[in-house]
Amino acid sequence: MTLTIDARNLRLRDVQRLLKFSEQLNEPITSLLSLESLTEFEQRELQIISNIFNEYYASGKISEGQIKFLFLAPLMKLAGFYQPSIKITLEENIADIYIEDEDTNIKGRIDILAVKKTQKQTISTPFWIVVIESKNSGINATEGLPQLLTYAYQSLEYQTSTWGVTTNGMDYQFVYLQSGSSPTYQVFPKLDITRAESAIELLQILKAICNINSLNLSVPLN
Repeated sequence: MTLTIDARNLRLRDVQRLLKFSEQLNEPITSLLSLESLTEFEQRELQIISNIFNEYYASGKISEGQIKFLFLAPLMKLAGFYQPSIKITLEENIADIYIEDEDTNIKGRIDILAVKKTQKQTISTPFWIVVIESKNSGINATEGLPQLLTYAYQSLEYQTSTWGVTTNGMDYQFVYLQSGSSPTYQVFPKLDITRAESAIELLQILKAICNINSLNLSVPLN
């Protein structure tokens, strides 16, 4: 009898066993991305987003919907993701992942997906986002890692690498995944939107990921 699992219930150990993922030792993110200085306008807009987060966080629980609308949407717009060559989708069901030797079927739904496309077709999935509900007690953004790895797994059949991020609204943790007979992932240190230097690096990384994909529309990459 086939066992059906919701990706939200998977632990990291489960994902590593079922999907054969292995973790690589971290290299500096600058070895993979070219980070550019922010303009004064970008820094002002970033500060506004940070201030809004602080106001909501001080008032109590922040829902997933609020995180997406109030913080992720303006961050992605500021980073350049809102352009014709990139399609943004929300609450997208992933194709079922069937693990034959475990007789296990994995289902799930990704929170936000940035898909690179040409005029006629989608050619790669460059960016996956998992949102974790934020509470005063604080839920670690890393808890979204098993979901992120699961959701991005099938895209590695068609491209050599992909980027993802998990967030609880305050902390943003980027992950770089690579294909292979045994797919690998690198997890980078969390960035805090309420701290100026950290928030700047967050936006720089988002811009770099966006620029890579918008400048290489004919090549399936991350």
